[in-house]
Amino acid sequence: MRIDRPRGAVPAGESRVVRESGMGTGRRRFLGMAVGAAAGLSACDAAGTPGGAAAASAAVAGRPTGTPSPSPSATSAENARPGNADWGVTKAGPARAIEGYADRVSVLPGERFGLYVSTTAPHFTVSAYRMGWYGGARGRLVWRSERLPGSRQGDPTVDGRTRTVRTDWARSTTVDTEGWPEGSYLLRLDAEDGSGQRFVPVTVRSATTAGKTVIVNAPATWQAYNEWGGYSLYNGPTGGLATRSLEVTFDRPYLYDNGAGLFLVYEAPLVALAERLDLPLAYTTGVDVAREPELLHGATAVLSLGHDEYWSPEQRQHFTAARDAGTNLAILGANCCFRRIRFEPSALGPDRTVVCYKSAWQEDPGYRAGKPATTDYREQPDPDPESSLLGVIYDGYPVDAPYVVTNPGHWLFAGTGVGAGDSFAHLVGVEYDRVLTGFPTPRPIEILAHSPVVCDGRRSFADSAYYTVPSGAGVFASGTMRWVESLDADGPGGGRADHGMDGRTGAMTRRVTENLLRAFAAGPAGRSHPASDNVEAVYGKS
Repeated sequence: MRIDRPRGAVPAGESRVVRESGMGTGRRRFLGMAVGAAAGLSACDAAGTPGGAAAASAAVAGRPTGTPSPSPSATSAENARPGNADWGVTKAGPARAIEGYADRVSVLPGERFGLYVSTTAPHFTVSAYRMGWYGGARGRLVWRSERLPGSRQGDPTVDGRTRTVRTDWARSTTVDTEGWPEGSYLLRLDAEDGSGQRFVPVTVRSATTAGKTVIVNAPATWQAYNEWGGYSLYNGPTGGLATRSLEVTFDRPYLYDNGAGLFLVYEAPLVALAERLDLPLAYTTGVDVAREPELLHGATAVLSLGHDEYWSPEQRQHFTAARDAGTNLAILGANCCFRRIRFEPSALGPDRTVVCYKSAWQEDPGYRAGKPATTDYREQPDPDPESSLLGVIYDGYPVDAPYVVTNPGHWLFAGTGVGAGDSFAHLVGVEYDRVLTGFPTPRPIEILAHSPVVCDGRRSFADSAYYTVPSGAGVFASGTMRWVESLDADGPGGGRADHGMDGRTGAMTRRVTENLLRAFAAGPAGRSHPASDNVEAVYGKS
C-alpha cells in the first residue's frame, strides 16, 4: 500500500497524506517515491539478532547443490551485447521542461505505439533503452529517433465526478518496435536545448510464455500512486482521501522517478539479476495477464515484483489457474494483490483507466451495474483475502526492522551460510506480510524467516514463506517490500538500494533469489522441493 522511499531528492508534489489502511483504520502514510533520498523509515522498529555476517557475505557466487542449470536462452545472447551505461536521466530540469506518455502500456515486438510529448524546447529526441544486465550497464540503446519538433501541450483537466486527471495532447510521433527484443524498456526524452530529460516506460511483451520465467511489470500500481496533475488514488489537492481520484488513467506522464514510475526501485534490480542468470525469460504486464486468459499457459514460473498492489479479478484468476496447472509463483514484495480494481477504456484505447473506489465502493457505477466492488480484496461485500493465493497476508505499515532467519536449512538458503537467528538490518520494510491462519492459507506452508516487528505500537511478525500445491507448483513470498531493492545493496552493476541495507544483506538476498529462480525455472518446484509445514513450530498451537 505504501511506497518506500530510496535515496534522492523528494519530487515536487510529494507529501505525507492520511490514507485508509485497508484494515479499517486511518494512518499517516508516506506517498514517497522511487527517487529516493530520504532516510529509511524507522517509525516501527524491531530488534533482531546479529550474527553470521562472514558466512553470508562470502556467499555471493555459485549455484545451489543439486539445482539444474537451464539451457542457454535468448536472454544470454541479448545480454552478450554491449550495454549503454549512460541510459539514465542526468538532467531532469524543471517540472514541465519535457514529459510524455505512450498510448500503449505494452506492445508485441514489431507493433507501433504513439508517443505524446510536451516540452518547452523547440525540438527533442527519443532514445529507447532495453533494461537488463548487459555486464552491469543495466541498459542497451535499441533505437533512437530523429530530431522531432517539440511544443508545450495543454494543461490537464480534472473530471468533476471521478477527479480523474486527463490530458488532450496531440500525438508527437509514432514508434515502430520492429526488431526490438522483448523486455522492459525506458524511453528517454531529451530536450534539444538541454533543458530536461524524462522517462516513458513501455513493455515489449512476449506473445507466449511456455517454458519461461515470466516477469510481470505492474503499471496499474505505478499509476495508482502517480500524482501527475495533482491527483492519485490516494490524495488530491487537499492532501487527503476526500479529494483523491476514484479512477486514474495511463493518458498522462508519471510524476515520480523522472517519469519511470515505480520501475527502477521495485523491478529493475530483479530484471538485472534474472537476465544475469541467463534464464529463459518472458515479459508482460498485469494488464496483459488480466486480458489474456491463455497468456501464462505453460510458463515455468511467474514473478510478481516489489510493489504489485493493484490487481483485477481476472489477473488473480489467471495467476491462480497457472499455479493450479503447475506454474511456480514468486511474490518478491509485500502488500501484493491487495486492492481489487477494474480496467476501463480511455479516449486512447482499452484498459487505460484503473478504477478503484476503495471505501467508497458503493458509489461506483460499475458496482451498481453488477461488477465486483473495487475495494480491498479482504473487505466486504465480497471478501476474498489475498492469502489464499500468496500464502501470506498484508499486516501493516510502516516498519523498518531486521530480517530474522528461522529455517536456515531450507534449500532456498543454500550457499548463504546463514544460521538460525541471523538477522539483516532494515530488510523488513516499509510494508510487510505474514502467515496468519485466521485467513485462508494454503497448506503445507513453510516459514523461512520470522522477523519481529513493532508497528504503531503493535507487535507482530513479518514472514518469508514457501508452500506447495498438488499440481507441483511452489509459491514463495518474501514478506517484505524491500526484497527487490535489496538486490542492489553493494551489488554488481551498482544500483540504488538504500535504508541502510548493507552488502551482507545484498549477498544473502541475491543468493536466495538465484536459488529460487533457478529451481523455479526447472519446473514445478514442489515435486523436488515439497514444503514441510512448520506453522505450529514457529507460532505455536492456536
